[in-house]
Amino acid sequence: MALTESNPFPLGSIAPDFSLLDTVSGQTISLSDIKSDKGTVIMFICNHCPYVLHVNSEMTSLVKEYQAKGISFAGISSNDAERFPIDGPEKMTQVAKDEGYSFPYLYDKTQDVAKAYDAACTPEFYVFNGELKLVYHGQMDDARPGNNKRINGKDLRIALELLLDNKDIPQEQKPGIGCGIKWKR
Repeated sequence: MALTESNPFPLGSIAPDFSLLDTVSGQTISLSDIKSDKGTVIMFICNHCPYVLHVNSEMTSLVKEYQAKGISFAGISSNDAERFPIDGPEKMTQVAKDEGYSFPYLYDKTQDVAKAYDAACTPEFYVFNGELKLVYHGQMDDARPGNNKRINGKDLRIALELLLDNKDIPQEQKPGIGCGIKWKR
């Protein structure tokens, strides 16, 4: 498992728009369909990355907790499903059901959305305010497979709490770290 760090994405950037297949509902979902006036979180995840698997349970709990507070979420998988069939839409549907995802799990077949967000790894989290301006980009917490750190979503939780309280989120943010996105050749 190759360790990849997220690319810088300037705070204050407007969320790039998208319309992608939701592998759970079978519908095409756009950013405007999921946008919340309180905040919107875009998560680049996939089915087989050990870093995503490591935090999946806490991520799912965190999402449900903050959905109840008015924050919206979407997971996006941009991996090349031809080379990595485990990350294809059918498998995404099954993972979403098995993990109890309460958010759309979107398939970025062309990888254009990952490129628009300059996404580099899974998991990678982008938090946008009610005006879809980026206020946080980085990791969920310090836990990684094998490092024995508690999985608690600390970094993402702090950002979401500050957003909900209309307080400034610190400019210094730890990058997401995980498996590199599997780009098409």
